[in-house]
Amino acid sequence: MPMNIGITGFVLIALLALLLFGPSKLPQLGKAIGTTIREFRTGTKELIEQEDTTKEKAEK
Repeated sequence: MPMNIGITGFVLIALLALLLFGPSKLPQLGKAIGTTIREFRTGTKELIEQEDTTKEKAEK
């Protein structure tokens, strides 16, 4: 189920993050989130490829 967050939702999240972490920490926080998402995508891609190769070997 996709989350339907509009412009108002993004603005509220940005303001909340600014209040919680301050302007000096936001770039570090963004970088950490980006790295985490990249690692998650890489991990899931590897699992899918591993599953596909396992299925192919089982079919032979």
